[in-house]
Amino acid sequence: MDLHLENKTALVTASTGGIGLAIAKRLAAEGAITIINGRNQFSVDQAMKEIWREVSDARLIGLAADNGTDDGIAKTIVEHPEVDILVNNLGIFEAVDFFDLTDEHWQKIFEINVMSGVRLARHYLKRMLDQDTGRVIFISSESGVVPSPEMAHYAMTKTAQLALSRSLAQLTKGTRVTVNSVLPGPTRTPGVEEFVGELFPDEDWSNAEKRFMAENRSMSLIQRLIKPDEIANLVAFVASPLAGAINGAAMRTEGGIVPTIA
Repeated sequence: MDLHLENKTALVTASTGGIGLAIAKRLAAEGAITIINGRNQFSVDQAMKEIWREVSDARLIGLAADNGTDDGIAKTIVEHPEVDILVNNLGIFEAVDFFDLTDEHWQKIFEINVMSGVRLARHYLKRMLDQDTGRVIFISSESGVVPSPEMAHYAMTKTAQLALSRSLAQLTKGTRVTVNSVLPGPTRTPGVEEFVGELFPDEDWSNAEKRFMAENRSMSLIQRLIKPDEIANLVAFVASPLAGAINGAAMRTEGGIVPTIA
């Protein structure tokens, strides 16, 4: 399917690994001019090389900027004042007992996971509305609607992203701009592999994955970790002109963890 993304400019924050890299790769394969973002130039260069190995004609632009900070946001906006597609993928997670979470934990994760998207959307969405075209996509999580007790602060930020996404979508009424969120479930990224390995240090990977899904995500219907490409496929479609009727939506790619039909 041709997603008609040729020559569209897409910024994917935190796109040097995991879900972000998969999204950037998919958009580049569809012909989008894709801005690869990481906190340092080395990680950006490595990610671009990986994409080029699979998509030899990919049109990529490197952006070394920490969009979890004011300075990083400022650099991003100066270097790329306008984009057609903004994918707010930047986010961190960690498993910490609620009673061990300090104010600093809460403030740091909110600053990175929520405020990065607020600041970028404040700039780019306004320009999209002025031009009557554009896409803003927040990468939230199933934790935003089915929180896990070991990551209360993370779940809070993912719920906040859903509220933010829907609020911004209301601003697009009557335009060709859309704002949506995508809710991945547990996805096989390096960070999740490390997390699962720490939970089950005496198991080989296959058994550790099975135990994690059975014991920690028992509501999953697929009972496996999701592939980053499976998330990227949905994001690319939502970013495309073909998805013009999808607006203000929270789309789930979480393997059936969320037990509702909404």
